[in-house]
Amino acid sequence: MSDDALTQVVRMLAEVVGEDFLLDVEIGRDTTFNDDLGLESIEFVALADRLREHYGDGVDLAAFIAGMDIDEIMDLTVGDLVDHIAATEAAHA
Repeated sequence: MSDDALTQVVRMLAEVVGEDFLLDVEIGRDTTFNDDLGLESIEFVALADRLREHYGDGVDLAAFIAGMDIDEIMDLTVGDLVDHIAATEAAHA
């Protein structure tokens, strides 16, 4: 389940930031959105839209990060998001 979510998140990130950018970056669970990918807020919004399109309203990126402090948001990893997706899907199964 989380492997599929990881694959989907990586695909969505490629759509958001462009595959050319990702040629120099290997995305894994420990990849951070801020330091490693340098995601801009508009790219985060685009990622949130893609997540909602694929997983439905249950995977709400804005709601997920709303409960975090700024340090947690800055340190957010792809794995954190994948775990959130897996937990959300398990809760709705």
